[in-house]
Amino acid sequence: MNLPALHAGMLERIVAAMPGDVRIEALLGGGSMALGGFDEQSDLDLVVVVRSDAHAVLLADARAFAQQFGALLAAFTGEHVGEPRLLICLYGPPLLHVDLKFVTPDDLAVLPEKPVILWAHDEVSIRRRIEAAEIKSSRARSPQWYEERAWVWLHYSATKLLRGEYFEAVGGIEFFRDVVLGTMLQRNAGLRPRGVRRIENVAGARERLMPTLPTYDPASIADALRRSAALYVELRQADPPPSPVAGMPGLLLDFIGR
Repeated sequence: MNLPALHAGMLERIVAAMPGDVRIEALLGGGSMALGGFDEQSDLDLVVVVRSDAHAVLLADARAFAQQFGALLAAFTGEHVGEPRLLICLYGPPLLHVDLKFVTPDDLAVLPEKPVILWAHDEVSIRRRIEAAEIKSSRARSPQWYEERAWVWLHYSATKLLRGEYFEAVGGIEFFRDVVLGTMLQRNAGLRPRGVRRIENVAGARERLMPTLPTYDPASIADALRRSAALYVELRQADPPPSPVAGMPGLLLDFIGR
């Protein structure tokens, strides 16, 4: 794997430490290492496969585990993304973001992508688990999932607009663009849904999303809400929800004020 020098050096140190830790079954690479597109701005997304009987102890000592690989500037766990097994680390200088996710061998039954094996105590066993895994992206949602949330989220931003909470309204539109519009654009292009990550590489996406970017101005925010609703309706045609929400988008547009 051809990585930038900074990333390669960190990965070399981490891989070298694995055989000496009897708690570790394997080290896997996810994110751009698995999906492609790795560059100098990429994070190192690592999955540390830990023996089941050692997992809780190692997870509790995750920061100390991470400190052995370099100058650890900051680290925190991933509860904010629903993943307490994740330790998000910043090393430096030079600055480098490394994610360490601590899992057990049984956790490999369901994976967000098919990772690469960087080191394994028993590579045959780990490879067998990966090949048998269900690949299930956290961004892969059904058409009805989008439909039942889209109008609630857009209405929420509209209420903030009408109340004069413009920063909150803009934030709501940004959330909608990431969770709904970006993922649907990638889905419709046959790509793995990743919000607005690398959305500039999807043909036509930039031009379609630009009108959903408001300024700090009520008229601009209202227009961005209308454009967001219209783009959602357009994108859902590729895979329509079985039960569209009644009255939408008309009710939302009336609420905003056509």
